[in-house]
Amino acid sequence: MSDLQEEGRSAINSPMSAASVDVHPEDTQLEENEERTMIDPTSREDPKFKELVKVLLDWINDVLVEERIIVKQLEEDLYDGQVLQKLLEKLADRKLDVAEVTQSEIGQRQKLQTVLETVHDLLRPHGWALRWNVDSIHSKNLVAIIHLLVSLAMHFHAPIRLPEHVSVQVVVVRKREGLLHSSHVSEELTTTTEMMMGRFERDAFDTLFDHAPDKLTVVKKSLITFVNKHLNKLNLEVTELETQFADGVYLVLLMGLLEDYFVPLHNFYLTPESFDQKVHNVAFAFELMLDAGLKKPKARPEDVVNLDLKSTLRVLYNLFTKYKDVE
Repeated sequence: MSDLQEEGRSAINSPMSAASVDVHPEDTQLEENEERTMIDPTSREDPKFKELVKVLLDWINDVLVEERIIVKQLEEDLYDGQVLQKLLEKLADRKLDVAEVTQSEIGQRQKLQTVLETVHDLLRPHGWALRWNVDSIHSKNLVAIIHLLVSLAMHFHAPIRLPEHVSVQVVVVRKREGLLHSSHVSEELTTTTEMMMGRFERDAFDTLFDHAPDKLTVVKKSLITFVNKHLNKLNLEVTELETQFADGVYLVLLMGLLEDYFVPLHNFYLTPESFDQKVHNVAFAFELMLDAGLKKPKARPEDVVNLDLKSTLRVLYNLFTKYKDVE
């Protein structure tokens, strides 16, 4: 075993490789011509990659909240098909004919096969490139798992914003003539928001930003008039939509005014200082919107905090359409 590990490390650290990689023992036990892939450790630490993983984790946990399932690690929690089954059943609103609990590897693979066949039936007619299979998911290939989740999120119009242009360096280890050889390839996990969102309907704000920037000014003025009609009751005034809703405080207060209730101050940060506190405020405002019967905002709290104007406009326009006649 130690010889195998050393052989694996030598292959990874050979001149073919651009970076050194820690090889797990199971990654070196390859049959002739078999290959295994792993994400380069440097790529794992990339902030955009970490954000993508977090967005997907939060989305899965949000979808499965009623199932009392909490996913903490994509590769460790999704490889056996159990969580993927529940996720797909929720998203597609259909029950899959599979055993609920499978401990054996054969049972896990059978369940995974059924789940992935259902996914393929949904995605194939739309021309999706299926960049995963039973082997790659069951072997905890994180790249394959992320490709699957990104495709599901896009197909089912998930109310999330995937970070753009996320790529990782993947180390490919292959056994030839008894020796392990490695190479690096770049794997694209996400493209631009417009290209990804183009898989389903673009909304009015995409059109405004792309084709009618002059009309955008009119929309902003209308929204400023709308929010000030209510915030003025608290002697507050908005002049810049881009910045004044970014900490979530005005959003929370606005929901209280629109729904005619007082929001207890201990539920949010009145003077948020950190990024996390601002995200908490915006996320709390989103919860209040859901409680009021509004659809979950298409934007993510992080997008609003990061001064993404399109995301902020989407949230406010959602409120405008419901409350424009409220005095």
